[in-house]
Amino acid sequence: MGLFSKISDRIFGRKPASAPAAPAKPAAVIFTGSEHDPKVSPPARTPAPATAPAPAAPAEPVDVEAVLTGLAADKGGPSDWRHSIVDLLKLLDLDSSLDARKELAAELGVNAGAHGSAEQNIALHKAVMRKLAENGGRVPDALKD
Repeated sequence: MGLFSKISDRIFGRKPASAPAAPAKPAAVIFTGSEHDPKVSPPARTPAPATAPAPAAPAEPVDVEAVLTGLAADKGGPSDWRHSIVDLLKLLDLDSSLDARKELAAELGVNAGAHGSAEQNIALHKAVMRKLAENGGRVPDALKD
């Protein structure tokens, strides 16, 4: 899962796709008259699950600014998430290191300035906001441009 997927999952409130698999049912033991001569029956067969339905699209776009403003208020500390990619990632409890931002830049095709430069960080923040808007988020134009 890429860093942008983690960002959108946190903002849109999705849970990670990794659901634990159901444990296998143990075989039943059948005794045939003698406790020293057990016979094991085969495990019960369960029907194959039907094709999983496609994930439902959100009923209406998620207000990205409201979600992030709420998170910032809940955390209570100062955050410049509206301008800073580092603050945005920290607000979402994600890795904001230079390596993580390099990965995000590659994922989103951001090639502005040197890695870690103000120019690249600004371009990366705007790219994240544009991508959120493309994926069902309502993002103010001021945050995308």
